Amino acid sequence: MKIAKNAVVTLRYHVTDVEGNVLDKGDHPLTYLHGGYDQIFASVESALEGRNAGEDLRVRLEPEDAFGEYDADLVRVEARELFPKDVQIGMQFEGGSGEEDDDVTVFTITGIEENKVVVDGNHPWAGKALDFFCTIAEVRPATLEEIQHGHVHGEHGHVH
Repeated sequence: MKIAKNAVVTLRYHVTDVEGNVLDKGDHPLTYLHGGYDQIFASVESALEGRNAGEDLRVRLEPEDAFGEYDADLVRVEARELFPKDVQIGMQFEGGSGEEDDDVTVFTITGIEENKVVVDGNHPWAGKALDFFCTIAEVRPATLEEIQHGHVHGEHGHVH
């Protein structure tokens, strides 16, 4: 079966930066519902269209196709007293983006000084071009329920 709209696709994958450094080893297969359900990067989905199980693929993702450009406005310095005593670099929390909409941003603590904490709302791979490597492990038709729900059910997918 070729990959087309409403196919369930399972990929074995890994992601590197353009220098070849592995960023995501892809320890678990990625299974998604193909056809515009926003479950995988659009450029990867487009490159997979019409392919078959067993094929290998590499897709270069520019920042705008992946996690966006790095936004210096998402880096903030906050008062240390706003954080728990055991705060550590690398901890993450959700907060408002500062915009008037309801968007929630995940912030990562990137620095701690005596009375200041630096938080960054950028994805760690923001501003980076990435190479997405995959092997198409399986392609099958989606069930009617999966199509109605807009996501995969069962093994490697969503279970209600």
